[in-house]
Amino acid sequence: MSLRTHHANDDLLVVENLTLRYGALTAVDDVSLRIASGARHALIGPNGAGKSSFFSMLGGATSPTSGRIVFGGEDIVSHDEVQRARAGLVRTYQHSSLFTGLSVLDNVRIAVERVSGHPLRPWPSRADRRITSAAEEHLAHVGLVDRRDQLVSSLSHGERRQLEVALVLACEPRLVLFDEPTAGMSAAETHRFAELVESLPRAVTTVIVEHDLDVVFRLADRISVLAAGRLIAEGSPEHVKADPVVNEAYLGDSNDREPLFLDTPADVRTAR
Repeated sequence: MSLRTHHANDDLLVVENLTLRYGALTAVDDVSLRIASGARHALIGPNGAGKSSFFSMLGGATSPTSGRIVFGGEDIVSHDEVQRARAGLVRTYQHSSLFTGLSVLDNVRIAVERVSGHPLRPWPSRADRRITSAAEEHLAHVGLVDRRDQLVSSLSHGERRQLEVALVLACEPRLVLFDEPTAGMSAAETHRFAELVESLPRAVTTVIVEHDLDVVFRLADRISVLAAGRLIAEGSPEHVKADPVVNEAYLGDSNDREPLFLDTPADVRTAR
């Protein structure tokens, strides 16, 4: 698998005072954070916290009102989604964006072609064989090589998410933004997807927005918490779990409610 490399101890993504306003509404309010190369970072918060708006600005779909986004040492705030993807910042969406009328393999081949700059031709060539081989390698990584000839329309929801990861890997990413990746998945599909993210090489930095706190605490080594558009907490999973401000943001200031995060013998964290 060909992946761009970078120094493991550097900050790959630096966000400075990012703000997004819609008239009188401030969706994201002066948020700053740093994502280290190789990190497994999660962004959580209650509904309406501004997570989607923040992700949209990181990915390039929405322009911020003010602030900077520095990726790999370059200010990319004026770059569109395509430019950011070419630089190695790739985003997945809550709803799958796949060519459902094509085969699983062809979906990945298209992504490999775009990166390699060698589109498939009507006649066989060595470049075509390399493209197919690379696509098969990505499918093997996500556990779909045995479905290579099936139409995407025949895949389950969880399998489509797996295929999206193969497409992401084909783009040779430095950083992947996962936007609610387990939404709508069964427990088994969620478990499989978490395993897949865990299997990604550390050359691929990941940032995940996710409501399933089991998934968050399983995957993240650092967590940022948004509420009402502001960053209210950041730190290790243990630090965030113990933060009363985070519990209050999710549950409100009520003494008769159970804590948001509960310890269990299996060290599983669940959202109440």
